[in-house]
Amino acid sequence: MKISTILQPHYIRHHLEASSKDEVIRKMLETIRDHPNIEDIEKVSTSVFEREKIMSTGVGKGIAIPHGKSEGVADIVAALAVLKTPIDFQSLDGEPVRLVVLLAARDSMVNLHIKLLSRISRLLNKDEFREKLLNSTSAEDLSRLIQEEEEQYPEI
Repeated sequence: MKISTILQPHYIRHHLEASSKDEVIRKMLETIRDHPNIEDIEKVSTSVFEREKIMSTGVGKGIAIPHGKSEGVADIVAALAVLKTPIDFQSLDGEPVRLVVLLAARDSMVNLHIKLLSRISRLLNKDEFREKLLNSTSAEDLSRLIQEEEEQYPEI
């Protein structure tokens, strides 16, 4: 499954304003609240915040991938935000975050969930691609950039 198939422009926040990690996550959860695959946003929220308590999902290089598995979703849901200003996400490298991908999956989707996390990490690990995302002008532009970048990788 490609990220671009589950990440539609409607679920992309360009220049999201937030002052804390929790605020970013809350705003991203609000973004997916009306997604057709969301059955119970409170369950999804609990799973994402519980996962964050275990260890920060700030993976480094200005990227965070908050995620959770929950019975509150019928199928995979994703959202993307480019933050207006970098925020502290307690990242592994100590650097502030500007790119955030939220991923929610059903409890039973462990393998797909892990594969998608890996795919997101692989895509965002490329310096040039991250710069393109940060310099994008709209949610549609971000969506197009992701689709173009993913064309270079086989399906998972």
